[in-house]
Amino acid sequence: MHQDQTEFTFSTKGQGLYEITRDAQAFVAASGIALGQLTAFCRHTSASLVIQENADPDVQRDLLAFFRRLVPECDPLFVHTLEGPDDMPAHVKSALTQTSITIPISNGRLLLGTWQGLYLFEHRVAPHARKIVLHVVGE
Repeated sequence: MHQDQTEFTFSTKGQGLYEITRDAQAFVAASGIALGQLTAFCRHTSASLVIQENADPDVQRDLLAFFRRLVPECDPLFVHTLEGPDDMPAHVKSALTQTSITIPISNGRLLLGTWQGLYLFEHRVAPHARKIVLHVVGE
């Protein structure tokens, strides 16, 4: 059994989905692991990870629109406003999605479906530098 780990920083330009599949696949390839699993972990409470369709950009637009409607900024329900009107909604969006995702590996490749991609889901309006930990284990 072999394992490897890395951390990389991904710069966002504000709210949106940023595909990081290539970064994850490159790490898996460099690890030399042919059969195992990759765990991706987002080290933040106002950003998350999702696996989503990577073929039609309308999917990302629709997801952003849905989450904006589901958890609007400036909602009077929120008490935590010290870091801006988008911060508490970002925490809620992160709680509704995932900060850690595990993807199986076979033949040295991530076993994502044909139209699936791994995305960093930035929930804040301003640009941020987000740290993502990748950990691979297998043979």
